[in-house]
Amino acid sequence: MHRAVFSGLALLALLGSSVPANGLESGAPAAGAKTVACANTRDDDEKINSAVAASADGDEIVIDGPCLIDGTIRLRGQRSYRGQSRSGTVIQQADGANLDAMLASDSYLDNAPLTGDPVTLRSLNLIANRAGNPNAKDALVLRSWGTVVEDMEILQATRHGIRLTNLSANGTPLNNTQVNGRIAANHVVESGGRGIFVEDTRNSVTDWHLLDNWIAGAGSDGIGMDNAAGWNIHGNHVYDVGATAITAERLFGSMIGNNYIENFATTGVRISVQGETASTITANRIFKLTGGSGVFLTVRVNYGTGNLAVTGNTIRGNGAGTGLDYQNGQGTGLVVASTGNLVTEVTTPRATGPGVTVTAGV
Repeated sequence: MHRAVFSGLALLALLGSSVPANGLESGAPAAGAKTVACANTRDDDEKINSAVAASADGDEIVIDGPCLIDGTIRLRGQRSYRGQSRSGTVIQQADGANLDAMLASDSYLDNAPLTGDPVTLRSLNLIANRAGNPNAKDALVLRSWGTVVEDMEILQATRHGIRLTNLSANGTPLNNTQVNGRIAANHVVESGGRGIFVEDTRNSVTDWHLLDNWIAGAGSDGIGMDNAAGWNIHGNHVYDVGATAITAERLFGSMIGNNYIENFATTGVRISVQGETASTITANRIFKLTGGSGVFLTVRVNYGTGNLAVTGNTIRGNGAGTGLDYQNGQGTGLVVASTGNLVTEVTTPRATGPGVTVTAGV
């Protein structure tokens, strides 16, 4: 089972993290806010980290840019981090810093065996400056449950734009779960690896929302997920990526819907499903108009009998490729309710492998 059981304190912390401090939705800092005025010099990360270290649970750290950093900003839990606006608070990685991460959860940096406490990040512009940092890695690394990331601009990561991981900096895996977060309305552009990467070597990172993000120009996958169990992946616009637009492994009661995909190198949506419960793939628009072949939507099973509803998707190619590809994989069977999908301008509208049952549903 991938579901988490929370103590009363943990549940209270989660509920509290979703309520703006003092009822303020935006604008002036709340009570307990600490404002950091950057000077666009290489010690700005030290100023920010000093303010974070001096803060208390429930505080808001307001960052007033532009900022230049050559050290990682530490994200302590039970705090929110906010810029004045995407254009007003720009945090840039200095040439030659080659950071493992520009911003990272404290549990990641501390190599802790347990997930970090919730954090909230809003309205920051992170410029990872990969041209000046060829040996850097990720822009933002998250290893905290109940975490919210929204209204962020993340540009030019050497590796991944956003990395949500069960591993720490030295590779220590989590012994518990990292659930119930939200990544929404962010713009992630020109990452050398994946735009958004969900890394899970065990079964810890489940039950998040990935909503309404714009992901462009990633060197490999736009969205790459080792574990999509319990996830809601909805309303994202992924385009011009170097591999697969959306890779989502281990679907378990998951939903992938209303995503807009334009132009990919190999696959539009690539998913695998677990042999319990069922998942839904609906109302996605998957287009490849730049030439070349590929697979637009492909499914396989990891174990047992997979159950999946694939409905109302719109697929259009440029004269080549496979529209819908249903395969049993390593499972004992795959049952797909496949109906209302419009597939045009491809060589093979639908491919079905052994052990696959396709129905119109009930």
